[in-house]
Amino acid sequence: MELAFERRGTGAPLILIHGIGHHWQGWLPVLDRLAAAHTVIALDLPGFGVSPGLLPGIPYTAETLADAVESFCASLGIREPAVAGNSLGGYIALELASRGVVRTATALSPAGFWSRPELLYCQAVLRALRSSARSLSPDQLAMTAGNRHLRAVSAGLLVARPGRLDPAALVAATQALGQAAGFEETLESFGGLMPPAPPKSPITIAWGEHDRLLPRRQAVRAARWSGQRVKLLQGCGHLPMSDDPALVARVILESAAR
Repeated sequence: MELAFERRGTGAPLILIHGIGHHWQGWLPVLDRLAAAHTVIALDLPGFGVSPGLLPGIPYTAETLADAVESFCASLGIREPAVAGNSLGGYIALELASRGVVRTATALSPAGFWSRPELLYCQAVLRALRSSARSLSPDQLAMTAGNRHLRAVSAGLLVARPGRLDPAALVAATQALGQAAGFEETLESFGGLMPPAPPKSPITIAWGEHDRLLPRRQAVRAARWSGQRVKLLQGCGHLPMSDDPALVARVILESAAR
């Protein structure tokens, strides 16, 4: 599977997997911290960022996207890497741990631990964000990203500290959301998403204290599923990499070292 990716650093491989509608650049706040200890590969999932879509006839689901990540690693000759993912990427990391094909997995606010009302809320919010991203002209988007108050309104559901967002990064992320070819089908597939099978590899789950997309009460279900405590990321939202890069990098590095 040919996917777009960014590679940095040296050492044991660490694969970073973004969430629905995002792109590999969402990991930029933590990339160099992680690359100090690992060969870090941040990828664009099929149909997201600038990666090509899945082949015709293959549905967009968390499982098929996990298949693509597994095939991608094989194409690079990478066996049993550490993986870390956020949101949908967190679910994919846990799915790969369930398959036993990764050394360790770190999941940040992973999808799939919702109740039915929470799922419908998540889908509604993501559809609204997608619609907004597609309706903004380049000038409107630049103005929104550059204005502190508008930035707080547009990104407040995803980050706890919008003021820390780089305006250029917000513009790029919004464009990625609006242009993601795999978005609609992947979002629709969430309706059938259940927690993966028990993991065969060591895992760490961490949740943003102020996650407004997947509220932290879902961490209780993730803890029951995993049989272990879920780390709470103080002061962080759904995209904790932007809120507290040092904390997130530390959690991932500690997990990868297990």
